[in-house]
Order: sequence, then structure tokens, then C-alpha cells
Amino acid sequence: MLIACGAALFVYLVLRIGPATVVESFRSLSWRLLVVIVFPCVVLKMFDALAWRFAFPDAGAPLLSLSAGLLAGQAVASITPSGALGEKAVMGWMLRDRMSLREGLSSLLVVQTTSTISQGLFLLLGVVLARWTLSSSLALVRAMGWLLLLEVIGVAGFVVVPVRGGVAGGYGLLGRLGLSGGAGVGETVAHVDRALLTFYRSHPRRLAMSLGCSFLGWVTRSGETWFILYLLGASVSVPMALIIESFETGISFATFFLPTDLGVQEGGIVATFLALGLSGAIGLSFSLVRRIRDLAWTALGLLLLAGKGRPSPVAARTQQA
Repeated sequence: MLIACGAALFVYLVLRIGPATVVESFRSLSWRLLVVIVFPCVVLKMFDALAWRFAFPDAGAPLLSLSAGLLAGQAVASITPSGALGEKAVMGWMLRDRMSLREGLSSLLVVQTTSTISQGLFLLLGVVLARWTLSSSLALVRAMGWLLLLEVIGVAGFVVVPVRGGVAGGYGLLGRLGLSGGAGVGETVAHVDRALLTFYRSHPRRLAMSLGCSFLGWVTRSGETWFILYLLGASVSVPMALIIESFETGISFATFFLPTDLGVQEGGIVATFLALGLSGAIGLSFSLVRRIRDLAWTALGLLLLAGKGRPSPVAARTQQA
């Protein structure tokens, strides 16, 4: 039902703005659309993979393996309502032949924490820039301020819960509901809690590096925003591109449960462009370019997921251990 409503909103936006206008924007892009699909998204994905690598207490898995797991996880998250939970589950599964479940799960919880913190910091930067350069009375700026408050609450949860043994606490609650999953799961949960606490206390440098790489990934997205708008003939300043990207990040945060964000992403971007005094047609064209880019990388991620073979006998014994 949500997908159907999103599709209806998407069709309405295209008809309202005019299909000819959108087609003309893509015609002006021409072959440069292929450039946008590849660059600077490659840099963005690399920062995300580095953020995950620094979430391990040591070197972790090879960067190429982490990149493949990252792309597969993001592909699943983009086409299902599983969100970050499904993304991290697939990322861990893709590394099953290189490390145990316990090692992978700990790193995934760390990188989810640094990703959430960096997302909140990036939205904060966008809100500050918007209040500095735009009128603080804009409804959009006020709405992003409320979304920032929600992200701060989420960040606090990601930081406080693991430090206070929240993973084991959540497992205990499931046990009281009869959903414990057996002694093996309990041992894994206890190990993850200890590993997280040890990582946060003993590896602050790697934690900071993971946070920094994740934040640079968000900054790279704002650079991509500037680049796409430049190619579409709607040059904006670097601060404006950062504001647009940070507000889009806030909208994605609020609609994380919607598969593909179809219609909602386009509607949010068009509304953002109009509120900032930009063209709604350019906003829709920009969102469609992003949609095509996302579809291309999602297809690659699904291919990597489908091509992942069964783990070797050695890896299977490692997982059981």
C-alpha cells in the first residue's frame, strides 16, 4: 500500500511539473549521466567501506570484501522495509567466510553507531548553515530542527545502550518473552556486549576514524549534489548544496521504513527546492538522476549478493566456533 501511494505521488509530480521538462533535463545531461552514476559515488562508497573497516579492533576483512558486503546490504535496504537492520544482516552474511558471526556483529554495531552520529552531525551542519544564510522562519528549516532533535535522541540511544550492556539487556527481555533462541545465542550476545565495551574504551582512534570516514561520506554526497545541479544547468553555491543534501538526509531519516522511498524522496526534494527558492522542475530532475544512480548501484549490489557462494568448510567451522 505504501509503495502504491508513493508511486501515485511520483506520477502526480511528473504530471504536475511536466514530462517534457524532465525529458529535456535528461537530454541536456546526455552521456554525462553515466559519469554521474559512477562519480563521485565511487568515492562515497569507499568512505563507507573505510568507516566499516575502522569499526574492527584490528585490520578486519579486505577492503574489497567489505565494499561488496556494503553494496549488497545497501541494495537490500533500498528495496525492502528492513532498513538498517536488513542492511547490516546482509553485510554480516557476506563476510561469513572470513570471520565469525561474533566478530562481524560487533563491527556492524560500531559502524551503525558512527554512521548515525555522523548523520546527525551532518544534519546539524545543514541546519546551522540554513539558519545563517536563510530565514530561520522558513517552515522547512524549523521542520529540520525538529528532525535534528529526533536524531539526537537516536544518537544518544546508539551511544548509551551498548556501553550499558543494552544488547544483553534486550536479549534478556526476549528471553522473558520466550524468544531467547538458545544458549548459543546468549553466549554470542554476551560476547558482543563485551566486545563493544572493549572497543569503545580501548580503540578511541579507530572509533574516531570510523566516524570521520562516515562524515566525509555525507560531505561527498553534498559534492555530488553540487555536481548534478551544475550539469543540469542550475549552479548553486557549495553551502546551498550542503543544505540541500543535509535536508534530504533528514527526510530519509524520517522515512527509513518506506521501501525504495518511491514518491516520498521525489516529493521531499521538490518541496525542499521550492522552499529554498529553486525550481521544482530542477528538483524533480535532480531526484530522478539520483534515483537512476541508486538503481544502478542497487543492481550491482544484488548481483554481488546473488553471486556470493557457500562458505568453505573451514569458514563454516569458524562460524560454528
